[in-house]
Amino acid sequence: MLLPILGFIITVENMNSNQQKWFALEITADFPASEAVEFALNELDALGTEINNFGKEPTETLTIIGYFNERFANQIWQKQLLEAVQIYGFSADAIKKTEWREIENQDWLAEWKKHWKPTETGKFIIAPTWENVETSEKIVIRIEPSMAFGTGTHETTRLCLRAIEENYDGEMSFLDVGTGTGILAIGAAKIQDRSVNEKGKISGCDTDFDSIKIAKENAEINETENIEFYIGSISEETDSFDFVCANLTADVILPILPLLIEKSKKMLVLSGILKEQENLVTDALNKFQISNFKIETDGEWISILIRKTY
Repeated sequence: MLLPILGFIITVENMNSNQQKWFALEITADFPASEAVEFALNELDALGTEINNFGKEPTETLTIIGYFNERFANQIWQKQLLEAVQIYGFSADAIKKTEWREIENQDWLAEWKKHWKPTETGKFIIAPTWENVETSEKIVIRIEPSMAFGTGTHETTRLCLRAIEENYDGEMSFLDVGTGTGILAIGAAKIQDRSVNEKGKISGCDTDFDSIKIAKENAEINETENIEFYIGSISEETDSFDFVCANLTADVILPILPLLIEKSKKMLVLSGILKEQENLVTDALNKFQISNFKIETDGEWISILIRKTY
């Protein structure tokens, strides 16, 4: 059973159904290093990735597959793979085997849909549009991911949803920086819709045009069209919001950290940060005299919740 994770979402759209074959780079690695390998494949602009981890124990090896339109020079992918493994704190010995093979055309969308099932958090159920969800007291968010990141299955998305359900009160204004599918903004809007109080503005931004298009479509599916989605990032011209969420990566967060701090009035959530990068981000926060933060962990990832006090 192949369980698709982060990169496989992109595979569905980027793999042209008219193309007769693709190239797959198969990398067998120690179980703990699988995310490092997947990171490397995504950095190489893989069309998608798969990990066969069903029934596997942490002491076993995994095969991580990256799909590409064409095969490229060994020194390129080997360099990227080694750098990624080292960033995650592993040695080159974590990689056991590498192999290229050709993949014939198949119905990727149908294969992928077989394996993405509803995901539950404390207050939410995140479900694909094609799945039936039994009646529940939880808030249902319907997502059609297409090319954008954010299905609720990845640890960083779950961490952010947890922060929202525990801290967003339905009255705050809300900004999602790097919105992807729009799932976090939609989650805030769903909570807000249940509030009888005055509603704050909800916005989501992303530098990717396709992500904004998909986020708007998902907002319509969830009947939360009051969200303002726009192409771009946070800037000096951005309004201030009570609650700001940035599910990005550490290398993207750090350059815009001053703006994220400035534009969040009550609460700031940072995620997309690996455990090994915790000190990198918290040291940067300390430089802004911010020490009042809470760290949550899910797998290899963390989120940092900063509660503003005046």
